[in-house]
Amino acid sequence: MVRKKAKYIFVSGGVISGLGKGITSASVCFLLKSHGLRVAPVKCDAYVNIDAGTIRPQEHGEVFVTDDGIETDQDLGHYERFIDENLTRAHYVTTGQIYQEVIRRERNFEYNGEDVEVVPHVPEEMIRRFKQAGKVSNADVVVIEIGGTVGEYQNILFLEANRIMKFRDKEEVLHVHAAFLPTPKNLGEMKSKPTQTSVRLLNETMIQPDFVVARAAKPIDQKRRQRIALFCNIEADKIISAPYVESIYEIPLIFKNQDFDKKILKKLGFDGKRKTTPYFKKWQQMVKTSKSVKKKVKIAIAGKYQKTGEYILPDSYVCVVESIKHAGWANKVKPEIIWINTETIEKNPQKLEELKKVDGIIVPQGWGSRGVEGKIKVAQFARKKKIPYLGLCFGMQMAIVEFGRNVLELKKANSEEVDPETPHPVIHIMPKQKEYLTKKQYGGTIRLGAWPCRLFKNSQTYDFYQKRGWLPKNGIVQERHRHRYEFNLKYKDRYEKAGFKIVGVSPDQKLVEAIELDKKIHPFFIGVQFHPEYKSRPLDPHPLFLEFIKACLKDK
Repeated sequence: MVRKKAKYIFVSGGVISGLGKGITSASVCFLLKSHGLRVAPVKCDAYVNIDAGTIRPQEHGEVFVTDDGIETDQDLGHYERFIDENLTRAHYVTTGQIYQEVIRRERNFEYNGEDVEVVPHVPEEMIRRFKQAGKVSNADVVVIEIGGTVGEYQNILFLEANRIMKFRDKEEVLHVHAAFLPTPKNLGEMKSKPTQTSVRLLNETMIQPDFVVARAAKPIDQKRRQRIALFCNIEADKIISAPYVESIYEIPLIFKNQDFDKKILKKLGFDGKRKTTPYFKKWQQMVKTSKSVKKKVKIAIAGKYQKTGEYILPDSYVCVVESIKHAGWANKVKPEIIWINTETIEKNPQKLEELKKVDGIIVPQGWGSRGVEGKIKVAQFARKKKIPYLGLCFGMQMAIVEFGRNVLELKKANSEEVDPETPHPVIHIMPKQKEYLTKKQYGGTIRLGAWPCRLFKNSQTYDFYQKRGWLPKNGIVQERHRHRYEFNLKYKDRYEKAGFKIVGVSPDQKLVEAIELDKKIHPFFIGVQFHPEYKSRPLDPHPLFLEFIKACLKDK
């Protein structure tokens, strides 16, 4: 059977960043998949970085890592969580990647002597990448999110690629534009002018949106809908309301209630009478549970990237936050996140007393020396007070340092990343990584992507994976990594004699992947070198987060 070529949906945004383009794209993908279509989400980032690996979390949110080891924008995490599929490097495009490839091809004489120009060669390379993503996923529809806002210089070439594709295949390409309708407090009225301006800026690129997703505090009323229709040259029923909601997982259902899915199917020439799959009903039940649970559980996240000025940025740890929610709802509780700034604890150790009010503590990923002593103090507090503790990557390393200093009495024990001169480098750099750092090869060189981890029987971690059906018969799980440093095996015997158990290792036993304290010492104290938060899904929460929440509820 000859397969039809893929259709394409572009998603852009206007007025402000963080408007919800990623959730809009993920929701569209979810709805199309719920009708039995194969989808391929693609995120386009306008920066010249090759990937997101060297960008500060406060700058661009948490870095997400795929199985094949590409460091990406956090939106790929949302895509995976919404469609319950693993994505690849084919689903992530940056301006840096595009220019790198165009220059490579020019140097290799692949343009046959043409003068290589920004237009058309850069947009054509983008189009090639979009089509490649569709082929990799065997997709019926490719949903392409264009980062940034219309009117910027940075993303204009992605929009040009959109224009060219629409010009060539009018019936195969449509455009969804997310726009903002603020309600100024002094006026008390929802204003549509920012949306009008945003659409006109999009029109300047010779693109007319097929749909406008109206982001606002409340559902838009008929008056605003008619005004947007008139001034944006779009039918009123093609304006989709997207009000603020407590959970991002409600958005597909809100879109569904407005027949957004059927309108897209009809516009792209698919059968609008397609029935939804069981996946949709399971999602509905999950959302219903998330809205109905009343009992709360307080979880502290002790990090250093969430604070910027007077504001807290949950996106700096978005995968951790979402994983907590997944596990909370599955345990019929509503998680309440308590943000702990580890730099503040360093300056004022009395702030540790705030942790007495929480049910569980998570120390997430991190880099460098800033806030490290605060993280070590948090790990110590959790260990001594027997508060459930989950250390993720750097959080595991800090638990190792804390135990070395305060239980094994290894004076000034530390990670080489924090103190290269430490007399007890209980966390040290991997040999190959040392070579990279010496050559200042930072981008894309750390241990990335899915790697095997052998879990040992007679451990909580092994039991948790087995209980939830996540453990293959061979006892080896595949988890995603993002690190340069590891536990120093020279100290292995001393730690294990004191009840600090190594319960997961790489198949060659050279790398420690998971640790836990003996249950006689602590009821739930687990650290992992990998990132379980990257694999948690709303309908299939990660076993470590599920059991962590369950442990947090025992005292309650």
